[in-house]
Amino acid sequence: MKKIFITRHIPEAGLRLLRKQRSLKIDVYEKDRIIPRRVLLRRVRGVDIILSILTDRIDKQVMDAAGPQLKLIANFAVGFDNIDINEAKKRGITVTNTPGPEISAAVAEHVLALIFALAHRITETDTFARKNKYKGWGPEMFLGVDVAGSTLGLIGGGAIGSAVAKRLKDGFGVKILYHDVKHNIKLEAETGAVFCPLKTLLKQADWVSLHVPLLPSTHHLIGAPELKLMKKTAYLINTSRGPVVDEATLIDALKNNQIAGAGLDVYEHEPHIPRALRKLPNVVITPHTASATHTSRDAMSRAAAQNILAFTSGKTPPNALS
Repeated sequence: MKKIFITRHIPEAGLRLLRKQRSLKIDVYEKDRIIPRRVLLRRVRGVDIILSILTDRIDKQVMDAAGPQLKLIANFAVGFDNIDINEAKKRGITVTNTPGPEISAAVAEHVLALIFALAHRITETDTFARKNKYKGWGPEMFLGVDVAGSTLGLIGGGAIGSAVAKRLKDGFGVKILYHDVKHNIKLEAETGAVFCPLKTLLKQADWVSLHVPLLPSTHHLIGAPELKLMKKTAYLINTSRGPVVDEATLIDALKNNQIAGAGLDVYEHEPHIPRALRKLPNVVITPHTASATHTSRDAMSRAAAQNILAFTSGKTPPNALS
C-alpha cells in the first residue's frame, strides 16, 4: 500500500479519484491553512508520495524527513519553484505539476480583469462611491484609458500568455508584442503577435504582462532598468510569481509616477503585501487568486490525482517534469 500525504485539503474532484484506489493510504492535513514547517516534517515521515501546494517548500530537509521510499512529489500548482527539482532528480523522485487549459483560461480572465480595473479605475471609483463622496457627475471625473487599440507586451508566450493575447486581440483589437526564450509560431499565426527583444517590448507596450516561471534567470527580471524603459503611461501586470519583479523598485516607480500603475496578484514575500503597495491608488491587488475558479481548481485537483494514479500504475505521469 502506497502512503500519500496531502499538505492541505484540495477540491473533492481529485480526492474522489484517489479514494477509489484501495491500494492508496491517504492522509490529509486537517486544518485549512498553510501547514507549519515542523508539522510538515513530521507528517511526511514514511510516505511514498507527497501532494504539495505552492506554499510548501519541498527541499532536501523535507525529502530527508520523508525517507528513501519517497518517489513522487505531486505539486498542486502550475509552477514548481517551491520544489528543489535538482535534489529530487538526485534521489530519483518524480515531480509533477498541474497545468491545463482551464487554468490558462482562468488566469487569462484575471489578467483582463486587472487590466480593465486599471484602465477604468474601478477600485478607486468603488472606494470613492462607498465612502459617499459622489456628489454628482463631472466630465473630467476619474478619467481612464482605452484598452481597445492599445499594445500588450507579453513576457512569456506560453499557454497563459497566449490565452491573454487571444482574448485581447479578438475582443479589443489589441496589438500583441511578445518576448520569450523561443518563438511561438501558433501565437503569431492566431494573434499576429510580433516577437521582439525585451527592451523593445518595454519601450512600446501600454500593458506589460508577465507569464514566466520563477527561475534563477527570471528572478528580478523586472527591476529598475526595465521600469525606466517603460512608458510613463504604461501598466505592469504580474500573475506569474512575485520575485520576478523587484518589488521595492516597483513601489518607488509607482510612487514617483514613473509608470502609470500596476495590477498584481503575486508578491515577492508572500503572503506579505507591503503597506506601501496597499496604499497606492494606482495599484490593483489581489491575493494570489488568478486561477481561483471552481472549474480551474477542480481541474487542478483531478490533474494532481491523475498524476499520482498514473505513477502508482507504473506509467509516466501526464505532467511529469523532465
